[in-house]
Amino acid sequence: MSDLSDEVEALLEGTVPPGAWDSPFVGPESGFRNKAKLAVGGTKEAPTFGILDSGYRGVDLRDCGLYEPALARALPPLTAAVAGLGLVPFDVRARSGELKHLLVTASPDGELMVRFVLRSPGQLPRILRGLPLLREAVPQLRVASVNIQPDHKAVLEGEEEILLTEEDTLPMRLDEVTFRLRPRSFFQTNSVVAAGLYRQAGEWIGAVDPASVLDLYCGVGGFALTAALAPGRPERRIDGVEVAPQAVAGARASAADLGVAADFRVGDAGALDAVAAEMVVVNPPRRGIGAELAAAITAAAPHHVIYSSCNATSLARDLAHLPRHRVVRARLFDMFPQTRHHEVIVLLERR
Repeated sequence: MSDLSDEVEALLEGTVPPGAWDSPFVGPESGFRNKAKLAVGGTKEAPTFGILDSGYRGVDLRDCGLYEPALARALPPLTAAVAGLGLVPFDVRARSGELKHLLVTASPDGELMVRFVLRSPGQLPRILRGLPLLREAVPQLRVASVNIQPDHKAVLEGEEEILLTEEDTLPMRLDEVTFRLRPRSFFQTNSVVAAGLYRQAGEWIGAVDPASVLDLYCGVGGFALTAALAPGRPERRIDGVEVAPQAVAGARASAADLGVAADFRVGDAGALDAVAAEMVVVNPPRRGIGAELAAAITAAAPHHVIYSSCNATSLARDLAHLPRHRVVRARLFDMFPQTRHHEVIVLLERR
């Protein structure tokens, strides 16, 4: 972890002063992943669930040590039941077959969301008929869906999602907030470290006590709902913007559960040309926020900005595009143990 910390601090040298760094947040080195993204290979009689090697042959990873305990316990009976459905694994070289991926997410309470990624909807009836067997194998199954990905390209899932269960959300309980995760919504893959990340943001928000918070790239509402519950003024205005409608629906449901006033709307956070709030929170994809959104934030001159990034290189570039703000606090979160990937959160204040 010290090597990673040194690497990230070096990437941000000149934009994050040395005295701003808090000690890194570290979770378990193994047993931390709440999600399994399993490429399906092999044959109908003997499918593999894991990855594909350089020759597109299936390599089984059902016993991977990175999965958190609830997920690790569920995968053997679940994948055995899926194998029993008789779905033909997709053959990348021949471009034939149906089942491309099996995506499984476990909540902190042990419930499961299972998504079948198929080349076409032709096998949907087979999966529907087998749903009682899947529930018998894994009673903790809460949400099941089929995603249709017809294209032959390196994209994990397609635009069409077909819900198979009455329940459409997986409750992800982190500290005080239960997030409502829908099939095509993003959620951090490390629940322990994600909870620590939101706690850190909540501490910073409570300390500066903004009257209004705008959460851009808000997803299922992680930072926005944390801001709503942070200490300070009870009338704090909370807004969130996210491009994914399912994530926005989940954020609204969580806000209703908590009884907090928060306005979440569907929109492209990166394309906003006007930003108005005492605090702006951004949690963008790896590419960062870009010069245009940085210019909009600079023009609005909020008192504080919280930037959570999974790419210190783009973070450094974006911080340089925010000349009216300076970093006063920073912390590294080891969201992806045993890798060079990372999550960094910084607090900026207006100069």
